[in-house]
Amino acid sequence: MFSALARLSLVTRILIAIILGGLVAILFPNVAPYVSILGDIFIKALKSVAPILVFVLVLASITNFKVGDGASNLKPILMMYAIGMLLAAFSAVIASTAFPSTLFLSISPESQLQPPGSIAEVLKNLLLSFITNPITALHEANFIGILAWAVGLGVSLRHSSDTTKRVITDISEAVNSMIRMVISFAPVGIFGLVVTTFAQAGLETLANYAHLVIVLVVTMVFVALVINPILVAFVMRNNPYPLVFKCLKESGITAFFTRSSAANIPVNLDLAKRLGVTESTASVAIPLGATINMAGAAVTITVLTLAAVNTLNIHVDFVTMIILSVVSVITACGASGVAGGSLLLIPIACGLFGIPTEVSMQIVAIGMVISVLQDSTETALNSSTDILFTAAVDLSKK
Repeated sequence: MFSALARLSLVTRILIAIILGGLVAILFPNVAPYVSILGDIFIKALKSVAPILVFVLVLASITNFKVGDGASNLKPILMMYAIGMLLAAFSAVIASTAFPSTLFLSISPESQLQPPGSIAEVLKNLLLSFITNPITALHEANFIGILAWAVGLGVSLRHSSDTTKRVITDISEAVNSMIRMVISFAPVGIFGLVVTTFAQAGLETLANYAHLVIVLVVTMVFVALVINPILVAFVMRNNPYPLVFKCLKESGITAFFTRSSAANIPVNLDLAKRLGVTESTASVAIPLGATINMAGAAVTITVLTLAAVNTLNIHVDFVTMIILSVVSVITACGASGVAGGSLLLIPIACGLFGIPTEVSMQIVAIGMVISVLQDSTETALNSSTDILFTAAVDLSKK
C-alpha cells in the first residue's frame, strides 16, 4: 500500500490526506490532540528550512546571473516581466480588499501581535529589518534581513571565480534537495493539520478555504486574460488574444499538470521556435523567466498575506498595500523551483506587519492544503507568461 502511495503524485497524495483528515475529524474527533503532532512537526520543519532556503536561493540566483550575447531583446522582456508581476500583485490587493478572506490560525497567548500604527512605522521596521546581522537574521527568521544579505552578497560575488560560483550552486541544489524532502512529507503533515483544524473549527473551515482558493484562482485568471493581453497589445499594437490563447493552450496546460516552470522550459522553447522567435532571445529569456517571472507567485504571496492580516485585524492603508505589492514582486522573483516554493516566501511579506514566524508558517501550511489548485494555476500563469512576453517583444521587433 505504501509503495502504491509513493508512486502517486504529490497533488494526489495531498488530496487523499485532506479527505482522510476530514473523515477522521468527523468520525473520531477525540484523536485530534494525538494527531496534531504530525502537523506541528511539519510546520517546525518548514520553519527550520525556510530561512536558509531564501538566503541560499537568492544568493545563488544573483551570483550566477548571466546575460547572453544574443539577448538583444532581453531588456524590454525583463521590463514586461517586472510590470506584469507588479500589476498581478496590485490585482491581488484589489481582489483581497473587495473579497476579504479569513483563516483559522492557532495563536499562543504569549504571542504579542503589535500591528504597525502608521506607514512611517512600516517603513521604519522595514529599514531596521534590512540593517541586521546575517547570523541574527537567520536565527530569528528575519526574512527581510535575510533577503538584504542574500542580494548584497550575490551582487558582490558576481565577479568571483567559477569555482566559487559552482560551490554556491551546489549548496543551492543541496538546500533545494532538503526542501523537496520536507515537502514530500506534506501529505502527512497536512493530514494532522486538517484533523486538528476541522475538529476545532468545524467544517465551516472548508468554506473559508474554498473562498480563499476562489480569490486566488480568479485573480490569476484575470491576470492571464486581462492584464497580460493589455501588456501584449501595447507592445505588438494588434489583437493579443490569438497569441495569448496559443500560449495558454500549449504552455499553460502542460505547466498546470507538471507544476514546475523549470520542467516546462523545453515546452516553451519548442513553442518559441514554432512561433518564429529568435533562438538567441528565447534561449536566454525563457530560462530566465522560469526563474524570476512569477506573477502567480506574487498573487499567492499577496492574497495569503492579506488574508492573515485580515484575520488578525491589522489595519492596512493604501500606501502599505503598495509596499506589500512591491515586496511580493521582489520575493516572488526568488520563488523556489519546487512545487509550493512560493509559499515558503510568505513570511517575508508577513514580516512587514510584525506577524511572527509561528503564525506565518501556519499560513504556509494552509497554502499547502489548497495547493492542489493554487500551485497548479500559479505555475500555469507563470510559465505561459514567460513565452507570451518573450514572443510578444521578439515578434513586435520583426
